[in-house]
Amino acid sequence: MEKKDEADLQNVVLTIIIATYNAGKHLKGCIESIIENVTGSYELLIVDGNSQDNTLAIVHEFNLLNCTVISEPDNGIYDAMNKGVAQAHGKWIMFLGADDKILSSFSKIFPLLQDTNAVYYGNCKNEAHQLGGKFSAYKLAKMNLCHQAILYPKAVFNRYRFSLNYPVFGDYLLNLQCWGDANFKKTYLNIDLAYYNMEGFSSIAQDDDFKRDKPFLVKRYLGYLIFLKYKFRKLKESQKANSRFF
Repeated sequence: MEKKDEADLQNVVLTIIIATYNAGKHLKGCIESIIENVTGSYELLIVDGNSQDNTLAIVHEFNLLNCTVISEPDNGIYDAMNKGVAQAHGKWIMFLGADDKILSSFSKIFPLLQDTNAVYYGNCKNEAHQLGGKFSAYKLAKMNLCHQAILYPKAVFNRYRFSLNYPVFGDYLLNLQCWGDANFKKTYLNIDLAYYNMEGFSSIAQDDDFKRDKPFLVKRYLGYLIFLKYKFRKLKESQKANSRFF
């Protein structure tokens, strides 16, 4: 594929990173949704884990001038995402799964991207649910924010990377780090950004190490008061569950 020249790359507003592995079943729909609904200046990075199906053939069918493909073995989805970050030129970075789709309302967000130290986030949805709303530090301690709803400023990745220690919830850790970092403003925009496939990897896989470490991570990144509220809530949940057996 042809590549944009350096002048074009300097003006990229958004980098969309898709980590793929044998994703041929879904990828075409994802790319089509990007082409149809992302109207501002963007680049697309496909970071592939050396797929053995038709994933790469699908990418090449589109012949996009603003698309870069990396295909090599990796150490999981967050390793692939980190590789994409290292190649990104956009002022903001968004991560999609191959089975996700950009929604038509996404175009509303481009004029609102002003502060290059702000994490902008909106909503995800599928046929049955809307996932999102405004997050506080305490709400984030209780539940993760879908990364498909987030546009991270590139400056975030000057300080952090996705941890490979948590193969399912590395994005949750990154969100805890961002929300606990006063250098980054968190700006909620009530815009539906992406269709999120609820049957994706993070919805069905387990990450026992993250579950074990989560209280420590909440305390470290969100502070002691949020940690106490979180622990109190978990205690109440445990008491409620135990009461059912008596």
